[in-house]
Amino acid sequence: MKRTKHTLEPFYNKDSEILILGTMPSVKSRELGFYYMHPQNRFWQVLQIVFNDKIKDNTIESKKEFLIKHKIALWDVIKSCEITSSSDASIKKVIPNNIKKLLKKTKIKKIYTTGKKAYDLYNKYIFSKTNVNATSLYSTSPANCAIKLEKLVENYQVINNKNF
Repeated sequence: MKRTKHTLEPFYNKDSEILILGTMPSVKSRELGFYYMHPQNRFWQVLQIVFNDKIKDNTIESKKEFLIKHKIALWDVIKSCEITSSSDASIKKVIPNNIKKLLKKTKIKKIYTTGKKAYDLYNKYIFSKTNVNATSLYSTSPANCAIKLEKLVENYQVINNKNF
């Protein structure tokens, strides 16, 4: 298994209040150059429903505008690891990203993870440096298709709670 490096920069601006962390971008996301870009990943669909707001088109630029409007930052727990394809279950030999450095540049008050693996890795490698608790949300990955869209939306509603 070869080492895979995270190739995407964190997406944020100084006004970001919410940080959503995955484990590592999928092969498709790394190819296309932005987060949650696999066509069957339901991340963007869920966020549009949660915020009752449409991303005007399927471009990365429109997705970035949506994130800025809703004060959301995106990044991943892992800087590099050994991984087979896009399988979280295969992740080994993790080197974490410097989330603490990102927090200092923003107004982030809440951290959410997309999936249990990201949550577990955040707690193992990063929590002791940030002392900010993360909330685990369901994965929107196509590998997690057993969870229906309605259940994902219900689970993600917590990120639209402005009472931090």
